[in-house]
Amino acid sequence: MKVELRFFADVREALGVANECVDVPDSVSSFGDVRAWLRMRGGAWVETFAEGRSLRMACNHEMTDPSRRITESCEVVFFPPVTGG
Repeated sequence: MKVELRFFADVREALGVANECVDVPDSVSSFGDVRAWLRMRGGAWVETFAEGRSLRMACNHEMTDPSRRITESCEVVFFPPVTGG
């Protein structure tokens, strides 16, 4: 299944990439699975997507959680929690 990955703020800076279109394996079916699959790339990907690290996720411009299923051609976005004032 093809999905569009997008990375913002310090996630993008740590990885050195803003977006990419990827074919995920059949075993990857949720946002949590995508995150685990990205850690398998090694290097900066391991630390950036570490299980204990707080990251926000969005699917097609809608905030989501790790259990949300991915669908063909969906936009999968990862970014750090933000605060404002």
